[in-house]
Amino acid sequence: MTASTANAQRFREFKMPDVGEGLTEAEILKWYVQPGDTVTDGQVVCEVETAKAAVELPIPYTGVVHELRFGEGVTVDVGTAIIAVDTDPGAGPAEAPAAAPQEAAADEEAEPQGRQAVLVGYGAAPSSTKRRARKPQPGVPAQPEPAKAALQAELNGRAAPAAPATPVAPAVQPAPAAPAGSAVPAAGRPLAKPPVRKLAKDLGIDLATILPTGPDGIITREDVHAAATPAAAPAEAPAPVAVTAAEPGTVDTAARERRVPVKGVRKATAQAMVASAFTAPHVTEFITVDVTRTMKLVQELKQDPDMAGLRVNPLLLVAKAFLVALKRHPEANAAWDEAHQEIVYKDYVNLGIAAATPRGLIVPNIKDAGAKTLPQLASELGDLVATAREGKTSPAAMAGGTVTITNVGVFGVDTGTPILNPGESAILAFGAVKLQPWVHKGKVKARQVTTLALSFDHRLVDGELGSKLLADVAAVLERPKRLITWG
Repeated sequence: MTASTANAQRFREFKMPDVGEGLTEAEILKWYVQPGDTVTDGQVVCEVETAKAAVELPIPYTGVVHELRFGEGVTVDVGTAIIAVDTDPGAGPAEAPAAAPQEAAADEEAEPQGRQAVLVGYGAAPSSTKRRARKPQPGVPAQPEPAKAALQAELNGRAAPAAPATPVAPAVQPAPAAPAGSAVPAAGRPLAKPPVRKLAKDLGIDLATILPTGPDGIITREDVHAAATPAAAPAEAPAPVAVTAAEPGTVDTAARERRVPVKGVRKATAQAMVASAFTAPHVTEFITVDVTRTMKLVQELKQDPDMAGLRVNPLLLVAKAFLVALKRHPEANAAWDEAHQEIVYKDYVNLGIAAATPRGLIVPNIKDAGAKTLPQLASELGDLVATAREGKTSPAAMAGGTVTITNVGVFGVDTGTPILNPGESAILAFGAVKLQPWVHKGKVKARQVTTLALSFDHRLVDGELGSKLLADVAAVLERPKRLITWG
């Protein structure tokens, strides 16, 4: 066994796994260990945030942390090593495998055949394409630093500083071959490691316009930063700068603006909402209903021994009313399969509850909610909300929803036009419950009133079906005894 092989077996690397189906990257939120700490197999070492949720990662090795490859707040591609562990610290000092060559190899060598196992399911099938590093072209002269700077400025679309004139040699000397570290960009995809590609993307730099200075023509982080830095003007002959007075009445707002990268839950929410809004034809209907009896029932249930220790609130009865209405109109609980041109009718209801969290909007769902009793529904609803507020909702808890409820009333809002969660058929908005004048038994009285809004996919739900579904939800809330007669 060679020394390098022994080191590779001793220093084990843990790579960023796919913590959800098909995710390609995750942001490291927090490290729970530091170099020198002892870890055991299965111990949680960090928390990462994907486009779906925050997840804690356990490490599959026992040993001593040798190195953390990335800091907190860094977004890392799936499959990239994030931590190295010395599994035999008692064997004495040894040199751990370097991270950079492995990252370069991962970028240049062929991926292994077959799909790689991940924490949840399997990732996408890797490409079989093999890419070789570019070799220096014979006969291409090595460029001195001023020449590199000039070429880089030209590639970036900026004028380079004028160089002092030099006498022309009487004869052209043969040009030496360029060394490996001075490769000139050739046609094709520029060579760069994944973190460097991400840096260039974040800075808005086209890799094809960057002159590489790394080995074998690889673009480095320094190359990207150099490309993003405006070219300096010549010190010896500064051009006169005209000072333009600001227009009267104009205000410079740049200093009072903040730019935040779009990532994690916010990025996933934006993509999902755009996809839903421009894929499913939305229809929204509204109904205002007297829920005085339902509010009285909420107070009675809070005193019921069968509901002891459970959170009882109006949302619980709205959820139950929605489930009863769906039971009466099962055709509304469906999904549109564009690929197979089929409508998938579902004999179960996974009820999503839109939850506002510090990381953004998420929609976990209660599995098979239609088959649960009221105490069971209350228990799962309470657990779902508590888990979401703690930021511990798992990707599995947000998958497979069929319909959703969004409780905009907690913010004092009367109603809205909610956008469907992708893949679902309907979403019900529950508005604020307010005391309003209402005709009750022929007399105007102060009653507790709310407004419901139902958005549905018009490919799946016709206007008649959607209207009946919403009317039944309102009917149950107006006379909650229908939970018994209809349920």
